[in-house]
Amino acid sequence: MAGNQGVGGTAEQALERLKLGNARFVAGQARFPTVRKEVLADLAQGQHPFVTILGCSDSRVPPELLFDAGFGELFVVRVAGNVLGDAILGTLQYAAVELRTPLFLVLGHEACGAVEAALAHRFKGVRHASRIALLLEQILPALDGIDPALSPEALMSAAVEANVRRTLAEVLASPEGRARTAKGVMKIVGAVCELTTGRVRFLE
Repeated sequence: MAGNQGVGGTAEQALERLKLGNARFVAGQARFPTVRKEVLADLAQGQHPFVTILGCSDSRVPPELLFDAGFGELFVVRVAGNVLGDAILGTLQYAAVELRTPLFLVLGHEACGAVEAALAHRFKGVRHASRIALLLEQILPALDGIDPALSPEALMSAAVEANVRRTLAEVLASPEGRARTAKGVMKIVGAVCELTTGRVRFLE
């Protein structure tokens, strides 16, 4: 059944499934307009997602639609700016230790409001409300080395990608990330979604 397709797959197979799902979505050929009751009944017994995705809360980038995935296939964590924090790390640890998904994806997107706010703070001195400021502290280090003289579009693009790469590096540096990648049981990748097309660009 669609809900259990994640069992036994490799990271490479999981990544290929994401790419194929996004291609179907972009082409207008999504497979899951409805959900069969028997799939839900099966999933009630347990979940076996083939990938864990840390994405942004932005309403325009729902991973289940972007990757044409059915119930039970994706384990999704969404937070503004796809940043890490204690609660997020705890959720990711659960995914690694209990669900053992072979693939972990950090998914950023174009025109990310959180990244835009971090850029405004870093280069224009814009101040934000206290809790938003705490969120932005997770993004600001990713902006080190970015040239503020870039065009606004290029600056935003570079910042979004840098933020994804920083989160990737933090996950790789975690005990679970180091242990599971060293054993070859988990692959960690990053990607950026194009808002105008829905196409997901996987980073090298």
